Amino acid sequence: MRTAIALFTRDLRVRDNPVLAGARAAADRVVPLFVLDNTLLLTSHGRPNRFGFLAESLRDLDQSLRERGGALFVRRGDWVEEVLRVAKQGDATTIHVARDISGYAQARLARLQSAAPMDVTTHDSITVVPPAAFGKPFVVFAPYYNRWLDASWRGLAPLPRRMSLPEDVEIGALPRGASPGTWQGGERAGLARLKAWTARGLRGYAARRDDPGADETSRLSPYLHFGCVSALEVASRLWDRTGSTELLRQLCWRDFYAQLLSWRPAVAHDDLRPGTAPVWRDAPGDFEAWKAGRTGFPFVDAGMRQLHAEGWMHNRVRMVVASFLTRDLRIDWREGARHFMDLLVDGDVANNQLNWQWVAGTGTDANPHRVLNPTLQGRDHDPGGVYVRRWIRELRDVPPDVDIHDPPFDVRRMTRYSEPIIDHHEAIEMWRASRGPRPGRGSADAT
Repeated sequence: MRTAIALFTRDLRVRDNPVLAGARAAADRVVPLFVLDNTLLLTSHGRPNRFGFLAESLRDLDQSLRERGGALFVRRGDWVEEVLRVAKQGDATTIHVARDISGYAQARLARLQSAAPMDVTTHDSITVVPPAAFGKPFVVFAPYYNRWLDASWRGLAPLPRRMSLPEDVEIGALPRGASPGTWQGGERAGLARLKAWTARGLRGYAARRDDPGADETSRLSPYLHFGCVSALEVASRLWDRTGSTELLRQLCWRDFYAQLLSWRPAVAHDDLRPGTAPVWRDAPGDFEAWKAGRTGFPFVDAGMRQLHAEGWMHNRVRMVVASFLTRDLRIDWREGARHFMDLLVDGDVANNQLNWQWVAGTGTDANPHRVLNPTLQGRDHDPGGVYVRRWIRELRDVPPDVDIHDPPFDVRRMTRYSEPIIDHHEAIEMWRASRGPRPGRGSADAT
């Protein structure tokens, strides 16, 4: 009897899983395997919020596999060594695994392919459109989006109904851990969230997606990062639905960044456009105030406190807090990206690092002079102060006739809320001066 390894990575689901379907079609027995990679666990990938979500997702995956006669085999250690050890124990003739995009993921897959005495079959299952689908990568979003809309998508992978396991391979122990209280990891939770949000929030998503107080975004990002839900299945489900255009656009942004990181893995830590950064400041006190949500700018502070409490932050607010760090404080985007990766449940190398570069002006933004004024952004996107009151306890009872996004001195003193650590307009002038002469007028500035 033939045995195949279905090697799970960032595809922790049974629905639309080409890896699982491919292994089931190739062999009589399947070993569904996940390896807790020691190298990743010792970096920001192993931080408590993401590890807890991962542990819950693995338990959910194990339950789904057991309902089909299988189980999830778990190992911990060197990824390649553990995969090959299990393959040898099970006398596997083939290994099926998803292609991933980071430099580390590409390198470890290459190591596996070089060391494995059996065939290693790779599948595209992490994005809607494969990263290499269009040949030479795009560095500008608009033309990529046009190609993406016209691309041919693979068919959804069939759901294996039954599977058989080898008898001579130990299953291993599932890891323990729990994600932050607002999240429940796993395919079941992801599909339930998708169903509920589609019924409730899809139609109004375009109009309300930038309103953090309404909290009407899908919150699917952790499930997409870990592959608890298939990006392709989400896109296929929503393609013809009223209100789906903006959500599909966000899925396209995800694919856009994936193809960039796949092409140039160094952008995880190097500027995509070298020479466009300002002179970064070494300002540990300002950085600590930003991390703690004590900058004196309510919209910024609310976002940072949400990040600490939930391991997540609304997308509009992510842009504003990143702009504040890189523009107002002139602190290197890599410092902010590292802090995000420490705390985010949905921490994803491509999305996190390249969104930070977009805001910092070193990445794919066509207007590297863009500035997001934190006070104006708060007034525009949280006009009633709902979001600020939710996350800044000191300002929760401020009367509605007070500008909660720029509280006067007496309100700050009475509530013990911080004074601004910088003057925004002076800081932006200093940032511009640090970049040298400014070409063009930068029509998207909002200072």
